Order: sequence, then C-alpha cells, then structure tokens
Amino acid sequence: MTASARAVELSRAAGSAAADKLATDVIAIDVSEHVVITDVFLIASVANERQVRGVVDAIEERLHQLGVKSGRREGLRDGRWVLLDFGELVVHVQHREERAFYAIERLWKDCPTIPLDLEPAGIAAAEGEL
Repeated sequence: MTASARAVELSRAAGSAAADKLATDVIAIDVSEHVVITDVFLIASVANERQVRGVVDAIEERLHQLGVKSGRREGLRDGRWVLLDFGELVVHVQHREERAFYAIERLWKDCPTIPLDLEPAGIAAAEGEL
C-alpha cells in the first residue's frame, strides 16, 4: 500500500507553503505501510522560533484553502518543534538543532520519499523577472 493521492497532494501543498516561507530540507516520507494513523510525514527545518510560527501559519492556511480543517497542533508555545496532525498528513516543523538531534527521517529511512519539486515562490518570481 502507498500513500493516498490526497495525502500526496496535501504533502506537496504543505511542502510548497513551507518552502515559500524559506524552510529548508523539506521532505515527505510515505509511512503508509508502517503506520496506521497517517500516510505521510512532512519534515521541514527552519532557522529560528519566529520562522517556525510563520511556516506553521503558511501550511495551515494553504491546507485550509484545500478544504482541510486545522488538525491537532503541538509545540507552538516553545517554537522549536511543532507537530501538525491533519490525519493522513503529519507535519513536523523543526528548528535546525532539533532536526539534527532527533533525525526523524533516519527512523524512517526504509520508507520511500515523495517527490515535492519545491521552489520558494519568491525565488521563482525573481528568476522570472531576469
């Protein structure tokens, strides 16, 4: 079994929103064969606590536009690692130090990744103006 088409669509939308807010190392991991409660983990790194909040807000807004209700949110108060649970998609927005220390993707190294083809909107717009 692989991630549902809807989970893939949501992970690409969330990944794009994160990249638009300059999140780095954004990856989507198809965990559907190993986890019953979700299909995809999306992981993104950010440089500081303020950026964590900006990325979280952008992801929630983008998914809301796709008709997804806000799910469970944990960790926003500390701003170092926020988990957003949208059912078939679970998003981890992590400060770079937490990402390096916990290395979530290493735990799921046997799972396939989902191609996201991300490019921040600001960079794409600037390149189009050249």
